[in-house]
Amino acid sequence: MAKTSSPRKPRSTVKAATPRLPKTIQAVIEAARDRKATDIVVLDLRKADAFTDFFVICSAGNPRQVQAIADAVEESLIKGQKQKPSLVEGYARAEWVLLDYFDYVVHVFSKHARDFYALDRLWGSAIRIEVKDE
Repeated sequence: MAKTSSPRKPRSTVKAATPRLPKTIQAVIEAARDRKATDIVVLDLRKADAFTDFFVICSAGNPRQVQAIADAVEESLIKGQKQKPSLVEGYARAEWVLLDYFDYVVHVFSKHARDFYALDRLWGSAIRIEVKDE
């Protein structure tokens, strides 16, 4: 019986979390995980001609958790990396908090806002790195 070659699968842009991520991005992921963020995704935008190198996107179950995740990320980066965000938007409303660190931007969404804005699907040329929930 002759072997048939299987069709080649297209190269996926989805990767498992990798230690090659910068320490600051790893710190963001750990801080978000500590506050039970879900659906954490890192978009590597370095080859996508974007205004920043990375987006870290995660979801929270309610407005308090959105704020708690944003607070944890900010605290972690101040303590561990000596970095403060240049801009924080959306904190009071707590549907979508944006923390801008120039080289990377952290987005903490409510589940509804994340579905509505679909930010992680807008950057099709980015390398998508799925981070497993713990």
